[in-house]
Amino acid sequence: MEQLLSKKGFICDMDGVIYHGNRLLPGVKEFVDFLYRENKKFLFLTNGSGRSPRELQQKLARMGLEVDESHFYTSALATARFLSTQSPGCTAYVIGEPGLYNALYDAGITLNDVDPDYVVVGETVNYNYDAICRAVHHVFRGARLIGTNTDLTAPLEEGIVPACRALISPIEKTTGVSAYYIGKPNPLMMRTGLRMLGVHSDEAVMIGDRMDTDIIAGIESGLDTVLVLTGVTNKDNYRLYPYRPRLILNGLCDIPGGKPVSF
Repeated sequence: MEQLLSKKGFICDMDGVIYHGNRLLPGVKEFVDFLYRENKKFLFLTNGSGRSPRELQQKLARMGLEVDESHFYTSALATARFLSTQSPGCTAYVIGEPGLYNALYDAGITLNDVDPDYVVVGETVNYNYDAICRAVHHVFRGARLIGTNTDLTAPLEEGIVPACRALISPIEKTTGVSAYYIGKPNPLMMRTGLRMLGVHSDEAVMIGDRMDTDIIAGIESGLDTVLVLTGVTNKDNYRLYPYRPRLILNGLCDIPGGKPVSF
């Protein structure tokens, strides 16, 4: 725990770490107070693509947590950055929410449902058969398939729900084309997060609730790693992975001054 508290930079997942749906998790306010009080550099790095940083800032504000907009980075922004550097001025057929559309638009990527260069898929509540068929058609005609993140499920207040990789799976299965996924654990997103914080990987920690995205991303990027048991991974299924975090905590309520869970 002392090693964790001494870090200069904190990269935190959001869903399952900061909140479930519209419910702030225990200890989050105290954790953010600690970050500000100790002048820590921190970033909420989320695989979610549906909301912009401003919308995320406003969501936390509605739950009573004031955090500046500059402390948020999403897989939608990472996807837009990737496409704009790989193929400036490209076009895309998009399945997703406004946060993804806005990020692509701001990066100069034009929406195109006729002959797009890319098919980009993120989370959405408006997923339907027609959108799948259109995406499949474009991929068969040569559009490259991009997923904003590899999350198969996501935690909400009512329980676990399908996420990006589950939504993109029918397109991959039908076309035989594997998507390229931008969000965690892709090191592209982690390196961007470290640059935004201005810290070296040795000086930073990744805090998340998922072994298959957050923890492996931290390990492969050279960060200290902390698993919290408030989201997808629990004390039973974390053992199924061939790697493990340095610390396992009940939640952010254990920071600062808490102790790791013993199993």
